[in-house]
Amino acid sequence: MNELIGRVFSFEKQVFPNQSALYSRLASDGQSPKALMISCADSRVVPEHIMQAQPGDLFVCRNAGNIVPPFSQANGGVSSTVEYAVAALGVRDIIVCGHSDCGAMKALACEQDLTGMPNVAAWLRHASAAYKVVDESYPTLDRDDRIRAVSLENVVAQLNHLRTHPSVAAGIARGEIALHGWFVDIHAGLVLGLDGATGQFVPLREDQPLPVALPHAARRAAAFAEAAE
Repeated sequence: MNELIGRVFSFEKQVFPNQSALYSRLASDGQSPKALMISCADSRVVPEHIMQAQPGDLFVCRNAGNIVPPFSQANGGVSSTVEYAVAALGVRDIIVCGHSDCGAMKALACEQDLTGMPNVAAWLRHASAAYKVVDESYPTLDRDDRIRAVSLENVVAQLNHLRTHPSVAAGIARGEIALHGWFVDIHAGLVLGLDGATGQFVPLREDQPLPVALPHAARRAAAFAEAAE
């Protein structure tokens, strides 16, 4: 712990002075993050490190299992973060990022006894759709493959939950918000992205188009919507 705390002094003496112009601009102009990333709280998955992001680039929300509860009137940290990112900061891209070897997904996939962690058990109910999909559509997987399948399907489930949030739904309808589903393979050092056209996760590659779960495009169900503009 002392070693970790000691890095604060390194920030004060080395990092901040070398980036003083950036911090000065952020302090005076405020933040305009390029994306909201909802990732797992796992200490091995650091969004800023994965994306090589600078201060001010990312608005980040981390929790066990990279979960986004469906919208409800009850206040919650994830819901408030999503709403603020969209309505106040004007974020146009939202990423839900899962990862391999996820403890939360292990507990869900393997039906671990969570009697001693009732809050965790309640939280993981927001991922029950992923469990159900794997249970009925991937019936013959071994333990490791089952955990991976649940982790991937959980990203899909949480993206679906995102669309129940009014601020996100309105932004999608206007064509101002795109949704991304990512999966970090810790063992391989690989990032997979959900291709909305195929429903499959594919590796992110510099020489290929970025897979997007839901691209920027106006989506209005009523045929007369354009007439109101």
